[in-house]
Amino acid sequence: MNFMPIRAIEAAPQRASGQLSLAFAHDGTHTRIQKLYQEGCLKTRLPRPQDEKILEAVTMNIGGGIAGGDSLATDILVRPGASATISSQAAERVYRALNTPSRITTTITLAPGASLNHLPQETILFDGFALNRTLEINLAPGSTYLGVESLIFGRQAMGETIRTGALNDKITLNIGGQLVFQDMTRLHGDIAAQLARKAVADGAMAVASLIYAAPDAQARLPALRAALSGHHAGASFFEGIIFARVLAASANSLRKCLAAALRSCGVILPRVWQG
Repeated sequence: MNFMPIRAIEAAPQRASGQLSLAFAHDGTHTRIQKLYQEGCLKTRLPRPQDEKILEAVTMNIGGGIAGGDSLATDILVRPGASATISSQAAERVYRALNTPSRITTTITLAPGASLNHLPQETILFDGFALNRTLEINLAPGSTYLGVESLIFGRQAMGETIRTGALNDKITLNIGGQLVFQDMTRLHGDIAAQLARKAVADGAMAVASLIYAAPDAQARLPALRAALSGHHAGASFFEGIIFARVLAASANSLRKCLAAALRSCGVILPRVWQG
């Protein structure tokens, strides 16, 4: 009998990969799923919508988390007049990486008159993680986009501390083909020490970014700032968009703040956020 040598198995560990492509279109009455392609560990489900005007999709990573070398890619297209809310089934977990960083790439495109609430749950980072994450948002003038991205640096309730890690996180927003906003975060080495710096996170171990780009964005700013009042957070309006940053001591306090902020923007929270 022929067996593969143990060293050969160890030298080529299997890595998880996933691709997800979603397209939403309006049929004149309702928003319908026009394309659903899923491959590898990325899957999606379409629960019964809470609002018949907005189609809901819930994504999931059946791999049970992300380790070094894993690669996930998601492409989302919302056609003219369509409205959708996309969330994730659970918080994503990024585990220790031995050699190669994990990669998460998301590309979102909205046509004129399209609307998308992109509301994934938190990404939890574990000690020794290495993550390269990019989010590219391409909006047509007159479209509406509301999105959040949250990072949790270790599970405080479990007594976990991140001693070292590597994060390269990039968000790009284009409107009408023009770059209007770019946010980049780079943390390498002693993560806890860097987060403790006042100009970085002032000791917060949970951070989130919120982007609201819509024709009524400026009018929403006072209500959003009121929702953020009392939290370590701030919101600014520029180039037709609102950008808010939230810092919190824990995942639970971050979730409560984001829920209030999203409601102030007129969003019905996905059921997976309400558990």
